[in-house]
Amino acid sequence: MPATYLPTLKQLQYLVALHDHGHFGRAADACFVTQSTLSAGIRELETLIGVTLVERTRRVVRFTPLGDSITAKARKVLREAEELGDLARAAGRPLSGEMRMSVIPTIAPFLLPRILPKLRRDYPDLRLFLREEPSAAACENLQNGRTDCVLLALPFSCGEISFEPLFDDRLFVAGPAAELGSIDLAMPADEIDETRLLLLEDGHCLKDHALAACNRPELRAEATMLGTSLHTIVQMADNGLGVTMLPEMAIRAGILDHTGLAARPLAADNPARRIALAWRPASPREKDFRLLAGVLAAAH
Repeated sequence: MPATYLPTLKQLQYLVALHDHGHFGRAADACFVTQSTLSAGIRELETLIGVTLVERTRRVVRFTPLGDSITAKARKVLREAEELGDLARAAGRPLSGEMRMSVIPTIAPFLLPRILPKLRRDYPDLRLFLREEPSAAACENLQNGRTDCVLLALPFSCGEISFEPLFDDRLFVAGPAAELGSIDLAMPADEIDETRLLLLEDGHCLKDHALAACNRPELRAEATMLGTSLHTIVQMADNGLGVTMLPEMAIRAGILDHTGLAARPLAADNPARRIALAWRPASPREKDFRLLAGVLAAAH
């Protein structure tokens, strides 16, 4: 019976890195090897399976259609190989070892400073690597195995996931006090001047949550959507350019400190977004994720 030669995990890692970076040098750096080592590893893989995966030119690295398909399969193989280690860790101490968590930008700067000290104190063996990125990228990286879990706001279409709801984060209308009216009362959505509304640009789910909560289709057409962060939006509002909507966690974290802005709770049918921790279904670290979710919920 002839011997069967299988691709090595190292070869698959090189292939995935090249696909992610589109450049041999950057892929080699990501794998902590020389460019010649990475290139030779991918050539060995191509020889082993008898097909060309990558078209090489001086300026461009272009994957063949079959190369794209095999890379997608390689991601799954690598993810399952990593889960072998996760199984061992799950059988040992809770919340220990490495964990990669993506956090969306409208949560990270407001919640993490409160929870990280507690995690370091209570779970010193946990090495939590954080990645701040918009919801779509975070969900894609979760599905591809680049991250282990995602701290995000729902509703959001994140593919096939398991998740643990943490808490509801109420939305507020923020702007100059004279423009908001009575700050002691919730502000009805129909009182928001659509021509003065400042929102985050496309790609941030908070914008969609705010618009959905208001249930006013004309807001999407009239609002100015150009803020790249909540801090930028606040500065624009503080300079008289309009009003905006902020999550309660940002206000509690002091985002309006040292400004002339006030905030009123939004009065609407669904005036909040739901903060949740999500992970891939059937992950061997599900108990860890649920434990982490409990820590996050208690610390908020």
